Amino acid sequence: MHAWEAIQKTLEEIENRIGEQISIEELAAAAALSPFYYQRLFSRLVKKPVREYIKLRRLARACASLRGTDNNVLSVAVEYGFGSHEGFTRTFKDTYGMTPTQYRESDVGLNNFDKPDLLLNYTMIDVGVPLISDGLVLEINKKTLANPIVFFGVENYVSIAGHFPNGKATGVNEPGEIWRSFGEVEDKIPGKPEGYKIGVAYHGPAPAGCFPYFVGKEADLALPSEDYKQWTLPAADYIVCRFEAETFEELTSVALNKAFSYIHMWQRKKELRDGDFGAEIYYYDPDIENPDVAFMEIWSLWLEGEENNG
Repeated sequence: MHAWEAIQKTLEEIENRIGEQISIEELAAAAALSPFYYQRLFSRLVKKPVREYIKLRRLARACASLRGTDNNVLSVAVEYGFGSHEGFTRTFKDTYGMTPTQYRESDVGLNNFDKPDLLLNYTMIDVGVPLISDGLVLEINKKTLANPIVFFGVENYVSIAGHFPNGKATGVNEPGEIWRSFGEVEDKIPGKPEGYKIGVAYHGPAPAGCFPYFVGKEADLALPSEDYKQWTLPAADYIVCRFEAETFEELTSVALNKAFSYIHMWQRKKELRDGDFGAEIYYYDPDIENPDVAFMEIWSLWLEGEENNG
């Protein structure tokens, strides 16, 4: 058994017993390691100590329960292994900057620490070959965009610390808030009815510790607009990482975080540099047999590492 497989086994154990008091010794035994080496290997692969990871996964599951059920805050706290209403509320606020009640009563989305899929760190796929792992269906292809695409939309700033690393940062989902702002004005923006919707994190002027994030839809150039921000996807060669999920909520959270992490790892191992931006293009799979299946694409400039270092 590979080391990552031993740790992945315990990640599944934690998830299955998320509300129970589970000891380090039990987890180490499941991984066939001593408690000392288990904790050391866990921190190395998951990037969090075991106890901290368990706390963050309990909070993530509690977030879903707060929005998805009518259970009171104390019931949610007990269900996910917190000893009291007060302790749960304090831990929740320290992590997300708001109380469980404030979160339940708001429309704000939160970033959570996802359960890692360690297989993705050790599996390389060829262009055009799908990868299926832990519910994620992912494929990478090269695409040439012959003509630029113009988008109209809205823009704001996102904090680096609150957004990266994907699937590990906690706090308000700032890109999600920009998408929500876009949704409030989308019908007023002159765009193509069947055009792309796009979210773009890119390098540009921004306050310290932040980057600009644009959300928009493919522009109808016959109806120019000075009321909304304009952004252009340039004609170029791109790496396009397409991935699917069973629900739109999963697509824009766990699946998106896994796909981002995987494409960045894939680029490094292929000795390809990231371009000046990453673009997520959102739309539903038009397959009439599965109308509820959603997919997304992450676009990055295709830049050969060795040839572009000058």
